[in-house]
Amino acid sequence: MPSSTCELPLVLAPRAEYLLRIADSALIHAQRLCEWCGHGPVLEEDIALSNVALDLLGQARALLTHAGRELDRDEDQLAFLRDERGFRNLTLLERPLRRGGDFADTVLRNLLLATWLGQLWRRLQRSADAEVAAIAAKAVKESRYHEQHAGEWVVRLGDGTAESAARMQAALDRAWPDVAEMFEADAVDAAAVASGLGPSRAELRDDCMAAWRGCFAEALLKVPADTAFRSTGTRGLHSEHLGPLLAEMQVLQRGFPGGVW
Repeated sequence: MPSSTCELPLVLAPRAEYLLRIADSALIHAQRLCEWCGHGPVLEEDIALSNVALDLLGQARALLTHAGRELDRDEDQLAFLRDERGFRNLTLLERPLRRGGDFADTVLRNLLLATWLGQLWRRLQRSADAEVAAIAAKAVKESRYHEQHAGEWVVRLGDGTAESAARMQAALDRAWPDVAEMFEADAVDAAAVASGLGPSRAELRDDCMAAWRGCFAEALLKVPADTAFRSTGTRGLHSEHLGPLLAEMQVLQRGFPGGVW
């Protein structure tokens, strides 16, 4: 039964930190996608977004369980009893989607994450950690579908009406400052490479950019200029949006610690 707290040290072992960065990114985006459940623009897409969220949740659960063995925590404790400083997700993924966002933000963010995760999972299939390699072998297939599905929407909206094109470009402009964090390598990445656990985030940049630029060109979207800004969610320093998201996601476990059905 989960305890009522799950405090982790602010500085984690590089291996656990590396795994949490992937798991938390999948988990937080899954939670944001759930905002669309029952509110999708069409019934088919409502269901599709829920299915993408479930795939990401499955990926997060597998990695949280694996990382939790080293942290002496189970997946539920890591998901529901950490405060925001304990999370290591990409900042881009914690920003609101339906409330305060636009459907264009959703499909664009789906594309950005699916491409990034797809490149990561392909490389993690060769991980020296057999369990991580097995998780990646399943997840890479899911990410391939997620990327294709999101890319089709980006092109459909970007190369659509004047209204849809303007909204799609605005979504890309809003998201782009946070994209740099996806490729910010640090000591955690270096340790993962040295141990054979997985690739550095910097290694993903060229393949991701090539895939995105191809899609954006087809969608008639202009890639924004890079800036010096760097978001820091993967280091535990988040935007103002993560706290309210966690409050909603964790309310049942926080309200009834250790509760079971």
